[in-house]
Amino acid sequence: MSDSSSDRSAAPVLEIWCDLQCPDCRTALDDLHALRARYGDRLELRLRHFPLEKNKYAFAAAQAAEEAWEQGRGWPYTEALLGRVEELARKGEPFLVEVARELDLDAEEFDTALIDGRHILIVDADQAEGKAIGVTGTPTYVIGGERLDGGKSQEGLRERIEEIADRLLAGQEH
Repeated sequence: MSDSSSDRSAAPVLEIWCDLQCPDCRTALDDLHALRARYGDRLELRLRHFPLEKNKYAFAAAQAAEEAWEQGRGWPYTEALLGRVEELARKGEPFLVEVARELDLDAEEFDTALIDGRHILIVDADQAEGKAIGVTGTPTYVIGGERLDGGKSQEGLRERIEEIADRLLAGQEH
C-alpha cells in the first residue's frame, strides 16, 4: 500500500553531478549556498559523483568524499575540496587526507579507504547512472526530472533551479 501523504512531505531533490577537481563545480558552490539559504530543508541537495577523466585526482576525491559522508561531514568536506581544486591538482591524493585532518575527521580512515577502495562501487554507480541520463560534463543538475547542464555555462542556472523548485514546492501544498 502506498501512502501518498508521506510522499508530499518529502522535499524535492536537487542532484548535483560533480567532479571534485572541477573549477566550474567550485563556481557552482555560490549557487548551492544561495539555494541552501533560500530553501533550507525544503530542498534536498544530493551530491552525485561524475569524475572526469581529464582530472587526475577526481576519482580519488569522489571516494574521499564518500568517506566524509560516512563520517558525517560530507558537505563540509566536499566544499573544502571544491574551494581548493588547484591545490588538489598540485598535491594529489595526500591532499585528500590533509583536508580530512583539517576538518577533524579520521584521516587514517581516509587513507585506508583510498587504499582499500571501499567506496569505488558508489562512485562507479553514480558515474554509470550519470552517463545513462546524459550527463557529459560538470556541474550538471537534475531537479523535477529536468537536466540542467552547467558544464557549458552556469548563466541563469540558479534562477532556473529556483523556478523548478518553487513549482515543485507549490505542488506539494495541494
